[in-house]
Amino acid sequence: MDEQQVRRGGGPPMWWRHGPPWWDRWEGGEEHAPRWPWRSTALITVFVMAGSNFAAQGQLDDREALDPYARVLLFVATGLLLWRKRYPVVVAFGTSVAATLYLGAGYPYGPVFVAVAVACFNAIVMGHRKAAWAAVGVFWVGHALVAHWLYQWLPPSDDPAAPWGQEGVIAAWVAAIVAVSELAKTRREQWARERAERAQAARRRADEERLRIARELHDVLAHSISVINVQAGVGLALLDTDPEQARTALTTIKAKSKEALGEVRQVLDTLRTPGDAPRAPAPGLDRLPELVQQAASAGLTVEVEGEPPRLAPGTDLAAFRIVQEALTNVVRHSGSRHARVHLDHDDGTTLRLRIDDDGPATGADAGGSGNGLAGMRERAAALGGTIEAGPRADGGFRVLAVLPLKASHEAKEDR
Repeated sequence: MDEQQVRRGGGPPMWWRHGPPWWDRWEGGEEHAPRWPWRSTALITVFVMAGSNFAAQGQLDDREALDPYARVLLFVATGLLLWRKRYPVVVAFGTSVAATLYLGAGYPYGPVFVAVAVACFNAIVMGHRKAAWAAVGVFWVGHALVAHWLYQWLPPSDDPAAPWGQEGVIAAWVAAIVAVSELAKTRREQWARERAERAQAARRRADEERLRIARELHDVLAHSISVINVQAGVGLALLDTDPEQARTALTTIKAKSKEALGEVRQVLDTLRTPGDAPRAPAPGLDRLPELVQQAASAGLTVEVEGEPPRLAPGTDLAAFRIVQEALTNVVRHSGSRHARVHLDHDDGTTLRLRIDDDGPATGADAGGSGNGLAGMRERAAALGGTIEAGPRADGGFRVLAVLPLKASHEAKEDR
């Protein structure tokens, strides 16, 4: 779609902006030795050999006929191109010298220039600009010496000096090679930067997605396992003295583990089918009564004050998980069996979530990873909000989350 829009708008095609798909294979990469350019070298060799034979037929009266020595020089000039990815400087000078010897021996003008052009183009693109310019300069100076001074002692016999206009044509040809090479080098560097930026953006998105899934799994499992841990302790304590209460605890464990498995499957489904809509809606503050009941099953009484406003899905999920994690921490780490959740959005721009318990801290741990507060801060920071957590002056503990409402709506509209 993007490529079609660019073409309809009259801009450059997509490959010009981001590089042709075969460019990485052509240049061989940086982490391993470049590939041998067998195919292109063979095609250039065939073209130079056949083109020189054709050119010789039109220059029989002015130049020497092609002999084995001429064909060896042509083969050397083109055969060196096989090493152009590994030794670009050597190949650039080698082709220039071979082509200069070929023209100095009086052989016909022809596509031998192609070997020099390809070698110098490759050297410039691979970053050896000065060496490529020097190689082209050697070729041009050598030709000028042969055409205007050494021609008296070189074949063919009775060959006059070349017109200076011919040197202008060769100079223009050299300038064109350098200009095209420099343009290709610039585009190559731009493509490399864009590929690196796209790769970095892809890694960043992957890291953010892994962090999101890890945070989601932590919040789901920490809460559920904490409830299961408490109920398992109740069941073990009452197994002999109060079987009915123990049965109730086991029933709660079964229901909570089933719910946890369902939420874990929902999170993992996003990995198996990326881009698909979730099968169940993401939890939000509308499930706060359900969360209160789950806390009650773990022996925690929760009072809720205030009504949640209408939130964007991302903000709603973050608010729910923050309350869930805060209540989970009360169950796991607080000696209080009572907690309060207060929701406030009077100014219409921010949602304030305050979760209090009366403490004191017990130091108990139900097998958590210790990432609960970090996960809450990450969720709030992703929305442009803040989290404050710490002990209260009266001995309890408070978690205060401030989430912007306006920014959430704008982010939703942008998506």
